[in-house]
Amino acid sequence: MAEFLSTVGFTPQLTDHGDHLSVEAEVLHPVSSEDWQELVTALDKADWFGLVDSSEKGRRLWAAFTKEASVTASTAVRRQDHQL
Repeated sequence: MAEFLSTVGFTPQLTDHGDHLSVEAEVLHPVSSEDWQELVTALDKADWFGLVDSSEKGRRLWAAFTKEASVTASTAVRRQDHQL
């Protein structure tokens, strides 16, 4: 995910939260519809993801990935609750 974000011009920030990793990036420039489509496809691989649009902090996208090797039932349920 971080590599993909870099290739489309974002500066990703990785954070290790113990049981999961998160990737965040500020959206500073207009993104083409083609890049957004690729981005949504990439984000769909995350366990959780979203886009925050704040007048105070600007636009930030984020994704989180559990460190577990196998998908658990709770992860499968969470994957249905994506937002963007």
